[in-house]
Amino acid sequence: MADKKARLTVDGLEEVIELPVYSGTEGPDVIDVRPLTSSGLFTYDPGFVSTAACESKITYIDGANGILLHGGYPIEQLAEHSDYLEVCYLLLNGELPTPEQKETFINTIKNHTMVHEQMRNFFNGFRRDAHPMAIMVGVVGALSAFYHDSLDINDAHHREVCAYRLIAKMPTIAAMCYKYSIGQPFMYPKNGLDYAENFLQMMFGNPCEEYVANPIIAKAMDRIFLLHADHEQNASTSTVRLAGSSGANPFACISSGIAALWGPAHGGANEAVLTMLEEIGDESNIDEFILRAKDPDDNFRLMCFGNRFSRNFYPRAKVMKQTCDEVLAELNISDPLLKIAKRLEQIALEDEYFVKRKLYPNVDFYSGIILKAIGIPTNMFTVIFALSRTIGWISHWSEFHSSPNKIGRPRQLYTGSKKRDYPAK
Repeated sequence: MADKKARLTVDGLEEVIELPVYSGTEGPDVIDVRPLTSSGLFTYDPGFVSTAACESKITYIDGANGILLHGGYPIEQLAEHSDYLEVCYLLLNGELPTPEQKETFINTIKNHTMVHEQMRNFFNGFRRDAHPMAIMVGVVGALSAFYHDSLDINDAHHREVCAYRLIAKMPTIAAMCYKYSIGQPFMYPKNGLDYAENFLQMMFGNPCEEYVANPIIAKAMDRIFLLHADHEQNASTSTVRLAGSSGANPFACISSGIAALWGPAHGGANEAVLTMLEEIGDESNIDEFILRAKDPDDNFRLMCFGNRFSRNFYPRAKVMKQTCDEVLAELNISDPLLKIAKRLEQIALEDEYFVKRKLYPNVDFYSGIILKAIGIPTNMFTVIFALSRTIGWISHWSEFHSSPNKIGRPRQLYTGSKKRDYPAK
């Protein structure tokens, strides 16, 4: 039931339109605008930035106060005490698992890590220099051709099986995309390893010698997965929900999310960090680029400084900064680009111009540095983002189908020509 009502008067309409107002457990109230339709009106909200298109219990963001909650748990507490697969369970089920539930969940995921052997042939249809995201969009969409035994979206068990398969197989597919691009043989998953270690051995291992993941690197990889697991109703998540509203199979829906994430305005932020560092080129050029960043008439911008979700040093960024420091200390890498990145970070945290405007380094800045240090090529950054975000996408998809729903049908403000007759010949 609505807690209160808004009353809308419109010039030319005699009646007052009553709109229910609902309150969530957190965040601002929402006005139910569905009664407008019967009066011949729609709302106009380009980009849906002022529209709640769904009700969800999964994730809550309060950017102004630097809050990100999964199932009510702050992200910084999850990053400190939890791990990626436990957060996967939380996003899917709304509660943290008991030790027994967690063990069962992890074992189930491990039992689904392999992909159908015929999928190896699927990769041969791509050029070796194809972008890994192009391959991933196609391969994930094709999963429905191999795993069509549980595609009944109205069956809760089928939805669960699809979720397990996607969580388990995405690291395998991501690593295959990388191995294919460099001409190395695919590495099979090893179920004796944990999630992050397994991904690293599939990325960097080879059949000639045993690969053992550095524990610091494995922990950093797990942190990257965890911190990117879900971020509420963003462009790719909304794409997955909208595709799912048509009744499309989950693999097709996740593929649509990958396609949306591929866009540079969404998932390419940490890749843009490396591009920026390469443009700066050398530590001696930093002061020049800082002046350009402060010049309102210059088009140059420091990528991943500031966050439209937060005017604080966002909790994800704080955790990722700590992880970044740990990785760089462990690897002791002498890389000119990493030196530029650390100097930029120092300036952003100390320079009055950036501090006053709260232009703090965000999570993508630090994750880009970590991935670069680990040895992951830039064109794989968004692939790893997609791998991480799969749990968020499938959780929202499953939530959508767990309750009564309708197909998405956004409306428009039409500004084209009025009705007119075809000219006589």
